[in-house]
Amino acid sequence: MSAFTYFISDLHLCAERPDISQCLFTFLQEQAVHAEALYVLGDLFEAWIGDDDLSEFNLSIADAFKTLADSGVKIYFIHGNRDFLVRNQFAQRAGFTLLPEQIVVDLYGTPTLLMHGDELCTRDVVYQKFRRKARGWWWPRLVLALPLSTRRKIAASGRKTSKKNHAKLTMDIMDVTPEDVIKAMQAHKVTRLIHGHTHRPAIHPLNINGQAAERIVLGDWYDQGSILKVSKEKRELINYKFHPLA
Repeated sequence: MSAFTYFISDLHLCAERPDISQCLFTFLQEQAVHAEALYVLGDLFEAWIGDDDLSEFNLSIADAFKTLADSGVKIYFIHGNRDFLVRNQFAQRAGFTLLPEQIVVDLYGTPTLLMHGDELCTRDVVYQKFRRKARGWWWPRLVLALPLSTRRKIAASGRKTSKKNHAKLTMDIMDVTPEDVIKAMQAHKVTRLIHGHTHRPAIHPLNINGQAAERIVLGDWYDQGSILKVSKEKRELINYKFHPLA
């Protein structure tokens, strides 16, 4: 069997959805353990309010990933718009290597640009304004300096506001801006891009200056585990079914 790598994103894990976390645990134990590497491209959690949030649920997620890492599978993490406050403490507990927001990796001979993908949704002007603030140096420090209980309230309020805002947006606004996809790929000199965020799993063929290229979008985990498997020979999007909870 040839070597392969898995990619996942947009799990939006939370204690209120044990079916999602159970699907993740099964995937890590039965499938990911056979991979060379696993890349988590953001939004692993529905909300992450700081590495000091040592809830039983959060620790169970970290321990599941650490078990995989200890088996020899390399795990890489790129921040998403829901978990950009993940820091080294949680990464070390989970066995993650933290990556920059955009990075090019050699994926079995093909230079591939990886990102969460929210930076490509430039038509959502309100969100992009918030993103610049949230990824800056001062805002995360200010938030993390607040008491944990206060951060929980802010996160809960933020999720409600986000749902209201999304209900008002058109699908085009919430999707990537095609011109910015091309610009990003040209800037990094790649013909393959993998990202999440939009929850629209697909493999999109592209043409960049007469050269064949592709954009691979990861799916969310609301109704099934959505996984990308890449080897030298092929890449395939796989749906991993939820198992009934006992």
